[in-house]
Amino acid sequence: MAVSTHHHVVLFPYMSKGHIIPLLQFGRLLLRHHCKEPTISFTATVFTTPKNQPFISDFLSDTPEIKVISLPFPGNITGIPPGVESTDKLPSMSLFVPFTRATKLLLPFFEETLKNLPQVSFMVSDGFLWWTSESAAKFKIPRLVFYGMNSYSAAVSISVFKHKVFTEPETKSDTEPVTVPDFPWIRVKKCDFDHGTTDPKESGAALELSMDQIMSNNTSHGFLVNSFYELESTFVDYNNNSDDRPKSWCVGPLCLTDPPKPGSAKPAWIHWLDRKREEGRPVLYLAFGTQAEISNKQLMELALGLEDSKVNFLWVTRKDVEEILGEGFNDRIRESGMIVRDWVDQWEILSHESVKGFLSHCGWNSAQESICVGVPLLAWPMMAEQPFNAKMVVEEIKVGVRVETEDGSVQGFVTREELSRKIKELMEGETGKSARKNVKEYSKMAKAALVEGTGSSWKNLDLILKDLCKSRDSNGANE
Repeated sequence: MAVSTHHHVVLFPYMSKGHIIPLLQFGRLLLRHHCKEPTISFTATVFTTPKNQPFISDFLSDTPEIKVISLPFPGNITGIPPGVESTDKLPSMSLFVPFTRATKLLLPFFEETLKNLPQVSFMVSDGFLWWTSESAAKFKIPRLVFYGMNSYSAAVSISVFKHKVFTEPETKSDTEPVTVPDFPWIRVKKCDFDHGTTDPKESGAALELSMDQIMSNNTSHGFLVNSFYELESTFVDYNNNSDDRPKSWCVGPLCLTDPPKPGSAKPAWIHWLDRKREEGRPVLYLAFGTQAEISNKQLMELALGLEDSKVNFLWVTRKDVEEILGEGFNDRIRESGMIVRDWVDQWEILSHESVKGFLSHCGWNSAQESICVGVPLLAWPMMAEQPFNAKMVVEEIKVGVRVETEDGSVQGFVTREELSRKIKELMEGETGKSARKNVKEYSKMAKAALVEGTGSSWKNLDLILKDLCKSRDSNGANE
């Protein structure tokens, strides 16, 4: 008779919904995976802070095997308003570095709790929580790093830094395209990188934080990547051929692990989409995540560009658009558009038959959801690694169209004319037609990657679990 073995896993996401959600989805995948092995059982513990716990507990209501533990978030941090425990509540993303630095104050509480947990087979923690590598080493727990980004962004960044592309005197401007040495078909600009991380001479806080993360990553067991091998094989292989970087495993798309939503009353926007489907009118969905900061001037230009394009659209935004544009806008777009200021189920919207395009900031979670449901993207990157996601979507896998700013910079202004033209190109033009065809093919590949036993991501998770759990069985309990 086979001996049953139990494994316990710790998950510690960064305090931002875009980082929390995919790591919780990984927890679901882990439990689903072990169900196929009757002699192995898994439980997991998610660490977070009190104000993030309700969202996490609600998200995992279908997964009682995953326990949630809150650690007290530090107060009195210079520049951070009291009670702010997630990046979407920060007054400005300029506070990202002090907020991220403050998370290290959780370390003693984290270690005290680890002492009392069942033996931990391995830990998956966000790369922004660099200090968890200290705890992992102290308790002899293998650590996997999770950033929530794809292999393309990592590979392009690694190549640029390795070859010191932007330290050469020939690089005259932030918007001058430069060839990526290891990928000569790719050209990037200095402004594609977040300020403070392209010049090794800079000693700013952002660079120091980045260096701390790199050092902790290099002592870790490897990287978990929310992507699938078939989507970006060249870049996965490049990252794994490096001698000085731990191995990375694609285990996604993690959005495909979410259970079907229970049948409930349809919200107003789904009724509206149903009507558009019956009318045979394709809809453009617009949403820019929780972090993007769009000025009122830019928001007004976007609204006018939408109106000029004459397409039907569903726009999710936290701002009061009519207050910014003045009375009359809502009346003018009453038939063609709907503006929603509530929290929505993005997957449900993207999956709707009437939605034929997605105007997005190209956060990786959003871009991957769009690929999984087979909806082409209108890419408008605004921060972080989004410019690379946009390049990948438009130039590499050709499932989208790029919005261009006036001055060529990432945070530059986009005119109503540019928006109207690109919206029409995506929804009605030849480029949009080609992108729609390509994204349907990648959608099939995405679903195949997680097929039990045969999918590339399923097999990768198999390898990780066999490796980590086997070594843990032979090493004994937490010390």
